Amino acid sequence: MMNPRSLASSWFAAVCLFLATDAVAQETVYNVELIIFRVTAPQGGAENWSAQTSLRSVGSGAESGSAAGTAPLGRLIGTLPPERLQLGQIERRLRTSGAYEPVAHVGWSQTASPWGTRAGFSLDQLGVRVPGLSGTVFLERGQYLHLGMTLSYTMSDPPPGLGAGSGTTFTLSESRRVRLYDRNYYDHPAFGVIALVTPAQGSRPAGR
Repeated sequence: MMNPRSLASSWFAAVCLFLATDAVAQETVYNVELIIFRVTAPQGGAENWSAQTSLRSVGSGAESGSAAGTAPLGRLIGTLPPERLQLGQIERRLRTSGAYEPVAHVGWSQTASPWGTRAGFSLDQLGVRVPGLSGTVFLERGQYLHLGMTLSYTMSDPPPGLGAGSGTTFTLSESRRVRLYDRNYYDHPAFGVIALVTPAQGSRPAGR
């Protein structure tokens, strides 16, 4: 017969397991889709491309949410197969525009990290392997949902008109408040990103 102390320990362990399982079950899973493209037609002008670029935050406003260290960081669930991607038509338009060249189109499922942690996944983890392109992408949840990225792209043949020589490294570093189903644009004179975030469950076609 189980003594009272053992019974209490077993009950406590069962409660902890239930709470942990319930917390995982309540985590919202999102699908994130990116098209990364480089500029092929002249845009912008010469700048000091070697200057350090700090993270630019767009549309943050007054933000609040779980403090870092009190909530689990985002988990990478897995990559999405090509038939689950929704931005194929936009990729085709970019490819035929003559001004842009898509270099990567990828999607994945993940949970969000707490606001302010900047905890994300490397391009390599997400299946993006483009020569000269590296960086991380992070999805954060506070009062609002934010998608951010810090990407570096070293180009052997930079876009004309930028005054950049062969081997110049360009950096795009931006965090943006996002709405589900809306396409979001991350701009840079040399390359850019089009992003879409949708809930993994009950996803519908993207909006504008």
